[in-house]
Amino acid sequence: MSGMNDRLNREPESITGAPEKMNFWRNLGMIRPIAWVLAIAFFVCLQLVFWLAVFPNSDPAEMAKTPIGVRALLSTLAATVMMVWVLLVGFVYADSKRRGMRHVMWTLLAAFVPNAIGIILYFLLRDPLPSPCPKCSQLVRGSFAFCPHCGAELLRACRVCGKKLEPGWMNCAHCGAPTAQPTRAA
Repeated sequence: MSGMNDRLNREPESITGAPEKMNFWRNLGMIRPIAWVLAIAFFVCLQLVFWLAVFPNSDPAEMAKTPIGVRALLSTLAATVMMVWVLLVGFVYADSKRRGMRHVMWTLLAAFVPNAIGIILYFLLRDPLPSPCPKCSQLVRGSFAFCPHCGAELLRACRVCGKKLEPGWMNCAHCGAPTAQPTRAA
């Protein structure tokens, strides 16, 4: 976790409470080199399979009707889809690890659930980025109301049910308890 603290200390836009603003190229940079190597290997292997195994074994009469440019486009499209899928699985691994989620579980779901449903589920259910505690500077998940390291209050919490309270609420939306002590006129 300290490695993530160091990385966030170098990226000031990640420390602010504002939504993360990462561009496309920084997201690509998060993907591990092994995922890039695997993606390129899948691309090359799929191209070889198409050109050496699929196309030569096809019916010659049908192949004569299909121009070579169309065959090249089909093989490149299939290989590119596979390459993008491998890179997305690599991104799920890096991003889920950065967010403090179960990165091995999410990577396996992204890789083995068919039709990219695992990848889609990850993007729908991923946790927000952890942010540093204002008191001790340790990374804390966005859903926590208190810092687990020093106990500092990160978000106001209901005194009755302990759920997070939005700024300006006079009553808890979860249990109905008043959030502020009423002032008594003397």
